[in-house]
Amino acid sequence: MKDEEKEKKEENKDEMTPKEDASEVLEFEFNDDGEEDLKKTIKKLRAELKKIKAEKDEYLTGWQKERADFVNYKKQDEDRKLNFSESIRERILTRFLSVADSFNMAFANKEAWEKVDENWRKGVEYIYGQMNTIFEEYGVKSIGEAGESFDHNIHHSIEMIPTDKKEDDHKIAEVIQRGYKLGDRVIRAARVNVFEYHDKPTE
Repeated sequence: MKDEEKEKKEENKDEMTPKEDASEVLEFEFNDDGEEDLKKTIKKLRAELKKIKAEKDEYLTGWQKERADFVNYKKQDEDRKLNFSESIRERILTRFLSVADSFNMAFANKEAWEKVDENWRKGVEYIYGQMNTIFEEYGVKSIGEAGESFDHNIHHSIEMIPTDKKEDDHKIAEVIQRGYKLGDRVIRAARVNVFEYHDKPTE
């Protein structure tokens, strides 16, 4: 009875022992005699390793490309937002240039401006100063001064004024309307009259 129980335990033990994985067996190569051929096995493993490496490189390249595309997209998106913000700021500030023109026209005739009630005049000048402070905070600067050399990048010539002074040739004779820059970009060229030298003054 004990012998039969022992045999059953041995059979159960065999059933519990895990069988070899067929895929592991297939990793090896055998010669015609049924013996393992190490050279063929190593050659096969090298080929599989080469294939895996190629797949890894392909996945890595793909991941790097996707990452670079995402970084570029993020930068382009930030640039678009910045350009849009700059465009809106420029449009708003440009609208206020006409207000600045009105102030400058009022101040142009000094004799008439001095006759204005002093309290009212100081109040207007204070408002004008506040507006200029806002312009400065946003990087807006006026351009175009009498006496400076004409520069087609920042000046727009309205009229040529004859002069017999050679040193004044192509210099600003009069600023008709101030120009403005936003940072390094001209948002409005100054409208000016320019001296033009002649040997003899035109009668």
